[in-house]
Amino acid sequence: MNEYFMKEKPIFPLIVSMAMPMVISMLVNSLYNIVDSFFVAQISEDAMMALSLVYPVQNYINAVAIGFGVGINAVISYYLGAQDHKTANIAATHGTALSVLHGLVITICSIAMMPSFLRMFTKSQVVIDMGIRYSTIAFSFSLVIMLALSFEKLFQSVGRMKVTMVGLLIGCVTNIILDPLFIFGIGCFPKLGIAGAALATGIGQVSTLVFYLIVYKKSDIPLCISRKYLVRNGQIDQKLYAVGIPAMLNLALPSLLISCLNGLLAFYSSSYVVILGIYYKLQTFIYLPANGIVQGMRPIIGYNYGAREYQRVSQIYRITLYMSGAIMIAGTLICLIASEPLIGMFTSNRETVRAGGTALRIISAGFIVSAVSVTSCGALEGLGKGVQSLVISLCRYALIIIPAAYLLCRIWGPVGVWNAFWVAEAVTAIIALVVYRCSVERPSLKKQ
Repeated sequence: MNEYFMKEKPIFPLIVSMAMPMVISMLVNSLYNIVDSFFVAQISEDAMMALSLVYPVQNYINAVAIGFGVGINAVISYYLGAQDHKTANIAATHGTALSVLHGLVITICSIAMMPSFLRMFTKSQVVIDMGIRYSTIAFSFSLVIMLALSFEKLFQSVGRMKVTMVGLLIGCVTNIILDPLFIFGIGCFPKLGIAGAALATGIGQVSTLVFYLIVYKKSDIPLCISRKYLVRNGQIDQKLYAVGIPAMLNLALPSLLISCLNGLLAFYSSSYVVILGIYYKLQTFIYLPANGIVQGMRPIIGYNYGAREYQRVSQIYRITLYMSGAIMIAGTLICLIASEPLIGMFTSNRETVRAGGTALRIISAGFIVSAVSVTSCGALEGLGKGVQSLVISLCRYALIIIPAAYLLCRIWGPVGVWNAFWVAEAVTAIIALVVYRCSVERPSLKKQ
């Protein structure tokens, strides 16, 4: 495929063609998250709590993989737009090699820290044991996660969104099929409980990586990963990390937020920790499709920025914002109409269902306005402006919501924590618009 289509095709159909494969795959990925949690919830509420406590660290590992992948995507897209294919190949090769290093380090560190991490939030030995069993298996696949997401971003950087869609679908469907087999021991499969959920997830990730490797070997793409490009090049590595580190922090900040909120909510009841864990599983069904649109936008906006098509950059941002907003409107309506049935999918405790329904209705008040922050962060990352993107995420996941949650829960109890979500989204949306316009539109997008 000729990558010039990224600066020649009309913008709306271009974004749709690039984003829809990712939206579809993200919807399936969201379904996997919900199905995975649904089956774990059938084991016991302790198992669901263990999964909720492990989730922040699991999210952090994904944040490192995806965040550095964003750096790979942005750098490759920029050099392809500038018609410098050799440097794009160097970036692809260095990005893949560094992803391997990240995977090895994170595997060792994450498994070693989990017992102490879990004891920070619960004294239940049953929950701790379940959390350790799940995390030890799940985190053993960290290297696979790093490599799979590295290849995903390589394909996205050259516009091969359908390849990444199929790869994600293969992994998610494999996981969904294997979950009940391994958890409940159906047929010839052993009954592994919560450990079976982790094993199913790992096998799904392996299947995605194998697919990407086969497609890379068999297809003709304008990128080459080769030992001849594995030469010392500090400038490229610096650019990969200049975008990748802020993107990692952007994606890792929810882990910090969840850990802080778990600490606040555990003071009132472990049920609220379960509710927060359920919410973060459910909200993936809204935010992952929106993220799919942003992923489709990133290589387009980066390519056009590298090609100095500044007017198209502005149009790409606006159209992506409208598309993300439409998804958020749909998500808000679903959460308002079916809040308690959604929570009831994961627990049979009526008190937890009622409290969870209240939480979901309150939190959903911030969905629509959050489209501004989500789109601005993605656009800034695609343009290689990782620090500015990080500023927005810091406001959204730490600087505003954590103090707001602390203060509001002193007034209204656990309900105050839920109200902190929409307060943070509203304030951050204003900040995101200011940051985007100051750092991109005014200084950078003037015709030269």
